[in-house]
Amino acid sequence: MRLIDLAQPLRRGMPQSPNHPPFRMILERRHGDMVRSDGGSAANEIIITGGHVGTHVDAIAHVSQDGLVYGGLRPDGITSHNGFSELGIDAFEPYVGRCVLLDVAAVHGVPTLPAGYEITPDDLDKAAAGLDPRPGDALLIGTGWSRLWDDGPAFTGHSGGVPGPGEAAGHWLAQRAPRAVGGETIAFEHLAPGKGHATLPVHRVLLVESGINIVETMKLDELLDSGVRDFTLVLNPLNVVGATGAPVRPLAVIDGE
Repeated sequence: MRLIDLAQPLRRGMPQSPNHPPFRMILERRHGDMVRSDGGSAANEIIITGGHVGTHVDAIAHVSQDGLVYGGLRPDGITSHNGFSELGIDAFEPYVGRCVLLDVAAVHGVPTLPAGYEITPDDLDKAAAGLDPRPGDALLIGTGWSRLWDDGPAFTGHSGGVPGPGEAAGHWLAQRAPRAVGGETIAFEHLAPGKGHATLPVHRVLLVESGINIVETMKLDELLDSGVRDFTLVLNPLNVVGATGAPVRPLAVIDGE
Protein backbone atom coordinates (compact mmCIF):
# COMPACT_ATOMS: atom_id res chain seq x y z
CA MET A 1 0.00 0.00 0.00
CA ARG A 2 0.94 3.65 -0.35
CA LEU A 3 0.57 6.30 2.35
CA ILE A 4 0.08 9.98 1.52
CA ASP A 5 0.39 12.50 4.35
CA LEU A 6 -2.47 15.01 4.09
CA ALA A 7 -1.21 17.42 6.77
CA GLN A 8 0.60 20.68 6.22
CA PRO A 9 3.83 21.03 8.25
CA LEU A 10 3.52 23.04 11.44
CA ARG A 11 5.96 25.95 11.46
CA ARG A 12 6.23 29.51 12.70
CA GLY A 13 4.77 32.03 10.25
CA MET A 14 2.65 29.53 8.34
CA PRO A 15 -0.59 30.76 6.75
CA GLN A 16 -3.59 30.67 9.06
CA SER A 17 -6.86 32.35 9.89
CA PRO A 18 -6.48 35.75 11.57
CA ASN A 19 -9.16 34.65 14.05
CA HIS A 20 -6.77 32.30 15.88
CA PRO A 21 -3.51 32.68 17.82
CA PRO A 22 -0.38 31.95 15.76
CA PHE A 23 1.63 28.76 16.03
CA ARG A 24 4.93 29.11 17.88
CA MET A 25 7.62 26.56 18.64
CA ILE A 26 10.76 27.52 20.51
CA LEU A 27 13.59 25.50 22.02
CA GLU A 28 13.27 25.90 25.77
CA ARG A 29 16.43 23.91 26.43
CA ARG A 30 19.34 23.41 24.04
CA HIS A 31 21.99 20.71 24.13
CA GLY A 32 24.56 21.78 26.64
CA ASP A 33 22.21 23.94 28.74
CA MET A 34 22.13 21.06 31.21
CA VAL A 35 24.62 18.21 31.07
CA ARG A 36 24.20 15.07 33.14
CA SER A 37 27.07 13.57 35.09
CA ASP A 38 27.60 10.97 32.36
CA GLY A 39 27.87 13.65 29.64
CA GLY A 40 24.34 13.19 28.31
CA SER A 41 22.17 16.16 27.36
CA ALA A 42 18.64 16.67 26.03
CA ALA A 43 16.95 19.42 24.05
CA ASN A 44 13.24 20.19 24.30
CA GLU A 45 10.74 22.75 23.17
CA ILE A 46 7.60 24.67 24.05
CA ILE A 47 4.76 24.56 21.52
CA ILE A 48 2.02 27.18 21.57
CA THR A 49 -0.90 26.83 19.17
CA GLY A 50 -4.60 27.38 18.77
CA GLY A 51 -6.83 24.41 18.04
CA HIS A 52 -7.63 25.77 14.58
CA VAL A 53 -4.10 26.37 13.27
CA GLY A 54 -2.53 24.19 10.58
CA THR A 55 -4.31 21.02 9.50
CA HIS A 56 -7.05 20.49 12.10
CA VAL A 57 -10.54 19.20 12.78
CA ASP A 58 -13.37 21.50 13.81
CA ALA A 59 -15.37 20.11 16.73
CA ILE A 60 -19.15 20.38 16.55
CA ALA A 61 -19.02 22.91 19.42
CA HIS A 62 -16.90 25.28 17.34
CA VAL A 63 -19.81 27.28 15.86
CA SER A 64 -23.19 28.46 17.12
CA GLN A 65 -26.11 30.12 15.35
CA ASP A 66 -28.59 32.43 17.01
CA GLY A 67 -27.26 31.39 20.41
CA LEU A 68 -27.49 27.61 19.88
CA VAL A 69 -25.08 24.84 18.91
CA TYR A 70 -25.89 21.50 17.28
CA GLY A 71 -28.90 19.74 18.72
CA GLY A 72 -30.46 23.01 19.88
CA LEU A 73 -28.20 23.18 22.93
CA ARG A 74 -27.37 26.46 24.64
CA PRO A 75 -23.59 26.88 24.80
CA ASP A 76 -23.66 28.21 28.37
CA GLY A 77 -25.17 24.92 29.52
CA ILE A 78 -22.22 22.88 28.29
CA THR A 79 -19.34 25.35 28.73
CA SER A 80 -16.95 25.95 31.62
CA HIS A 81 -13.39 27.19 32.02
CA ASN A 82 -12.39 23.63 31.09
CA GLY A 83 -14.06 23.91 27.70
CA PHE A 84 -17.11 22.02 26.45
CA SER A 85 -18.60 19.08 28.34
CA GLU A 86 -20.34 18.01 25.11
CA LEU A 87 -19.58 18.33 21.39
CA GLY A 88 -15.87 19.05 21.97
CA ILE A 89 -13.13 17.49 19.87
CA ASP A 90 -12.77 14.71 22.45
CA ALA A 91 -16.20 13.51 21.30
CA PHE A 92 -14.79 12.80 17.83
CA GLU A 93 -14.27 9.07 17.43
CA PRO A 94 -11.17 8.22 15.36
CA TYR A 95 -12.12 7.50 11.77
CA VAL A 96 -10.65 4.81 9.55
CA GLY A 97 -12.84 4.31 6.53
CA ARG A 98 -13.75 5.13 2.97
CA CYS A 99 -12.97 8.59 1.66
CA VAL A 100 -14.00 10.16 -1.64
CA LEU A 101 -12.01 13.04 -3.12
CA LEU A 102 -14.19 15.42 -5.13
CA ASP A 103 -11.67 17.06 -7.47
CA VAL A 104 -13.44 20.25 -8.49
CA ALA A 105 -10.24 21.71 -9.94
CA ALA A 106 -10.14 18.82 -12.42
CA VAL A 107 -13.78 19.46 -13.34
CA HIS A 108 -12.63 22.87 -14.58
CA GLY A 109 -9.45 21.51 -16.16
CA VAL A 110 -7.10 23.50 -13.94
CA PRO A 111 -4.57 22.52 -11.25
CA THR A 112 -5.88 25.24 -8.91
CA LEU A 113 -9.27 26.94 -8.82
CA PRO A 114 -9.29 30.75 -9.11
CA ALA A 115 -9.23 32.82 -5.96
CA GLY A 116 -12.73 33.51 -4.69
CA TYR A 117 -14.41 30.83 -6.83
CA GLU A 118 -17.67 29.55 -5.31
CA ILE A 119 -18.13 25.81 -5.74
CA THR A 120 -21.69 24.87 -6.72
CA PRO A 121 -23.78 21.70 -6.42
CA ASP A 122 -23.27 21.19 -10.16
CA ASP A 123 -19.50 21.20 -9.62
CA LEU A 124 -19.87 18.56 -6.93
CA ASP A 125 -22.21 16.44 -9.07
CA LYS A 126 -19.59 16.40 -11.82
CA ALA A 127 -16.73 15.68 -9.42
CA ALA A 128 -18.70 12.82 -7.83
CA ALA A 129 -19.58 11.15 -11.13
CA GLY A 130 -18.80 7.43 -10.90
CA LEU A 131 -17.65 7.63 -7.28
CA ASP A 132 -20.98 6.96 -5.51
CA PRO A 133 -20.43 8.76 -2.17
CA ARG A 134 -22.26 6.87 0.58
CA PRO A 135 -23.52 7.94 4.02
CA GLY A 136 -20.74 7.65 6.55
CA ASP A 137 -17.94 8.23 4.03
CA ALA A 138 -15.53 11.11 4.44
CA LEU A 139 -15.70 13.65 1.61
CA LEU A 140 -12.77 15.86 0.62
CA ILE A 141 -12.96 18.75 -1.84
CA GLY A 142 -9.99 19.30 -4.11
CA THR A 143 -9.37 22.91 -5.12
CA GLY A 144 -5.60 22.69 -5.62
CA TRP A 145 -5.24 25.48 -3.07
CA SER A 146 -2.55 23.66 -1.09
CA ARG A 147 -0.20 24.36 -4.00
CA LEU A 148 -0.14 27.97 -2.72
CA TRP A 149 0.95 27.06 0.82
CA ASP A 150 4.33 28.77 0.49
CA ASP A 151 2.70 32.06 -0.57
CA GLY A 152 1.05 33.18 2.67
CA PRO A 153 -0.89 36.23 1.39
CA ALA A 154 -2.26 34.32 -1.60
CA PHE A 155 -3.12 31.27 0.51
CA THR A 156 -5.08 33.22 3.12
CA GLY A 157 -6.88 35.17 0.39
CA HIS A 158 -7.38 38.39 2.33
CA SER A 159 -7.72 40.43 -0.86
CA GLY A 160 -8.48 37.94 -3.63
CA GLY A 161 -10.66 35.49 -1.73
CA VAL A 162 -10.45 31.71 -1.49
CA PRO A 163 -12.24 28.97 -3.47
CA GLY A 164 -14.62 26.66 -1.67
CA PRO A 165 -18.21 25.47 -1.44
CA GLY A 166 -20.94 28.06 -1.17
CA GLU A 167 -24.03 27.58 0.96
CA ALA A 168 -25.87 25.54 -1.71
CA ALA A 169 -22.88 23.21 -2.03
CA GLY A 170 -22.80 22.96 1.75
CA HIS A 171 -26.34 21.59 1.66
CA TRP A 172 -25.26 19.16 -1.10
CA LEU A 173 -22.58 17.82 1.23
CA ALA A 174 -24.86 17.63 4.27
CA GLN A 175 -27.52 15.72 2.30
CA ARG A 176 -25.00 12.91 1.72
CA ALA A 177 -24.51 12.49 5.49
CA PRO A 178 -20.71 12.16 5.49
CA ARG A 179 -18.76 11.28 8.61
CA ALA A 180 -16.60 14.36 7.98
CA VAL A 181 -15.73 16.76 5.19
CA GLY A 182 -12.40 18.38 4.44
CA GLY A 183 -10.56 20.77 2.18
CA GLU A 184 -7.33 22.61 1.54
CA THR A 185 -8.15 26.13 2.74
CA ILE A 186 -8.16 27.74 6.17
CA ALA A 187 -11.94 28.20 6.15
CA PHE A 188 -13.02 25.18 4.01
CA GLU A 189 -15.78 27.24 2.42
CA HIS A 190 -15.88 29.99 -0.19
CA LEU A 191 -14.47 33.35 0.86
CA ALA A 192 -15.40 36.20 -1.45
CA PRO A 193 -12.71 38.72 -2.45
CA GLY A 194 -12.21 41.31 0.26
CA LYS A 195 -14.81 39.77 2.59
CA GLY A 196 -12.58 37.64 4.78
CA HIS A 197 -14.44 35.60 7.40
CA ALA A 198 -17.39 38.01 7.61
CA THR A 199 -19.90 35.17 7.30
CA LEU A 200 -19.40 31.39 7.18
CA PRO A 201 -22.73 29.85 6.16
CA VAL A 202 -21.28 26.45 5.29
CA HIS A 203 -19.98 26.09 8.85
CA ARG A 204 -23.53 26.73 10.03
CA VAL A 205 -24.96 24.14 7.64
CA LEU A 206 -22.44 21.45 8.52
CA LEU A 207 -21.60 22.00 12.19
CA VAL A 208 -24.73 23.57 13.67
CA GLU A 209 -27.50 22.11 11.53
CA SER A 210 -26.01 18.73 10.61
CA GLY A 211 -23.37 17.79 13.21
CA ILE A 212 -20.69 17.10 10.58
CA ASN A 213 -17.04 17.76 11.45
CA ILE A 214 -14.87 19.84 9.11
CA VAL A 215 -11.17 19.27 8.40
CA GLU A 216 -9.34 22.41 7.27
CA THR A 217 -5.95 23.32 5.78
CA MET A 218 -5.32 19.85 4.37
CA LYS A 219 -2.43 19.15 2.01
CA LEU A 220 -4.08 17.51 -0.97
CA ASP A 221 -1.77 18.37 -3.89
CA GLU A 222 0.06 15.01 -3.94
CA LEU A 223 -3.24 13.14 -3.66
CA LEU A 224 -4.77 15.22 -6.47
CA ASP A 225 -1.76 14.53 -8.69
CA SER A 226 -1.98 10.79 -7.96
CA GLY A 227 -5.34 10.47 -9.70
CA VAL A 228 -6.71 8.43 -6.77
CA ARG A 229 -10.24 9.46 -5.83
CA ASP A 230 -11.43 6.58 -3.61
CA PHE A 231 -9.23 5.43 -0.71
CA THR A 232 -9.05 4.77 3.02
CA LEU A 233 -8.67 7.80 5.28
CA VAL A 234 -7.17 7.72 8.77
CA LEU A 235 -8.40 10.73 10.76
CA ASN A 236 -7.54 11.02 14.45
CA PRO A 237 -7.26 14.54 15.93
CA LEU A 238 -5.50 15.16 19.23
CA ASN A 239 -7.79 14.20 22.10
CA VAL A 240 -7.91 17.59 23.83
CA VAL A 241 -10.76 17.45 26.35
CA GLY A 242 -13.34 20.17 25.85
CA ALA A 243 -11.58 21.84 22.91
CA THR A 244 -13.36 23.32 19.89
CA GLY A 245 -10.78 21.86 17.51
CA ALA A 246 -7.42 20.12 17.43
CA PRO A 247 -4.48 19.47 15.10
CA VAL A 248 -4.58 16.30 13.04
CA ARG A 249 -2.28 14.41 10.66
CA PRO A 250 -4.65 12.68 8.22
CA LEU A 251 -3.31 9.80 6.17
CA ALA A 252 -4.57 8.50 2.82
CA VAL A 253 -4.09 4.74 2.57
CA ILE A 254 -4.04 3.63 -1.06
CA ASP A 255 -4.23 -0.08 -1.79
CA GLY A 256 -2.58 -1.96 -4.59
CA GLU A 257 0.61 0.05 -5.09
